[in-house]
Amino acid sequence: LFFIFTWFFSVSMAQNTNCNVGKATGLECPALSEDTTTNLYLEKWTDDYGMTLCLEWDLNKFANRWTAYVMNDSNSQVNISKRYSAFLKDRDIPSLYRTTVDMYAKTKMAKGHLCPSADRLASTQQNMQTFYLSNVMPQYPKHNLSIWKSLENLVRDKYNSSEFRDTLYVVKAATIDDDNITSYTWSDLIIPKYFYCALLCLKDGVYKAIGFITEHKNRRIWNKDWYNYAVSIDSLENFTGIDFFCNLPDSIEDEIEAVTDFTDWGIYKPSNDTITNAKVRTVRSLTF
Repeated sequence: LFFIFTWFFSVSMAQNTNCNVGKATGLECPALSEDTTTNLYLEKWTDDYGMTLCLEWDLNKFANRWTAYVMNDSNSQVNISKRYSAFLKDRDIPSLYRTTVDMYAKTKMAKGHLCPSADRLASTQQNMQTFYLSNVMPQYPKHNLSIWKSLENLVRDKYNSSEFRDTLYVVKAATIDDDNITSYTWSDLIIPKYFYCALLCLKDGVYKAIGFITEHKNRRIWNKDWYNYAVSIDSLENFTGIDFFCNLPDSIEDEIEAVTDFTDWGIYKPSNDTITNAKVRTVRSLTF
């Protein structure tokens, strides 16, 4: 019996060698930081609709490392017409390490949602949880209201439909590593160089994945040719240093994260393969 248990345990571990253990075990969750002393994992739940979102918070940088959430027919219901409107400090973060509304004052930065308010309209409680400051990063208003909003709409309107997915797993984040920070606000909040998104779709038992990266500048960008922003998950991982969808079995994860053909997502390569986004060209060229 001991031999059988040992064999089963070894086989199970071999099928998923990089998964989170004990927490952050949902398919939407990236791998947690190995530095557990300076990174805090949090979940926000409602009784009626389950987990609203989860996130990892860097205590030293006063910054969100990533926010992840699931979209399906149940938790994507639109049951409220009036959204919550006030941002809230997150009391699950120790007071010395949490951000406050005052820290955004006179910065000329928007409080940029990662899990958008409009993705969580099933209940007032669910919507309110998107307004915790742990779910936002400083964002230039023009970026927030143009390309980032367009990407939110793409995910919500096209990919979060029952025709497209049974379940959609979403990760939203901004770069907070030292090499990809533009500057800091007067209150020491990070101004990231890039905002990005990783998506995992499950439909009829089949998985597929895609990433998007946007350069964070204070200008309106209306280019919605998503081929200029799409990258493989492998490339996005190598650029960000974050292991996305680590809780998938390795065989599935390895296959779907290497895909560079995005036609299953309705994104097509131009006939001349012209990429106007220089950063996407660079990220796509990155390999492990």
